[in-house]
Amino acid sequence: MGSKTWILTGSPENFAATREHGFRVIGLKEGRRNFAEQMEPGDLIVFYLTRVKAFGGAVRITGEMYEDRTKIWPGKPGKADPYPWRFETEPVVVLDEGDWVGAEDLAPELEHARKWPAEHWTLAFQGQLRAVSDADRDLIVARMRGDAGSLGRLRERVPQPSR
Repeated sequence: MGSKTWILTGSPENFAATREHGFRVIGLKEGRRNFAEQMEPGDLIVFYLTRVKAFGGAVRITGEMYEDRTKIWPGKPGKADPYPWRFETEPVVVLDEGDWVGAEDLAPELEHARKWPAEHWTLAFQGQLRAVSDADRDLIVARMRGDAGSLGRLRERVPQPSR
């Protein structure tokens, strides 16, 4: 099976915690084990940041899922979650806060977001995790790289499906 692209919704604080760990580990919430079991080495994870409604970076999964309950991510106040379903990762593209890519301008171009009425585009990013198309992956990562014309070069670096 070919690689997939996942959009991981999280807070800027969780993104900062991932940055502090060099973007070398990512964890999914307790209730997302079924999703975690679908993820594989080679898959790409794009970070969508809540409140600021922006894309902050992308990592590639480099290892199999494992369970670890050591606290890394702050999570929501009063709703601590150990994010126990973890993967080793490597950064693909990581942006500083001032360079995050606003999702509102990008949403009309995303296949995934077009499933909702334009005025409710944020519904596309509710919940922690969702798989998106290769076209959405290419568009988001190209925008994060700051070059809408970089799709050809991007395809050389981002794992392509072998479907």
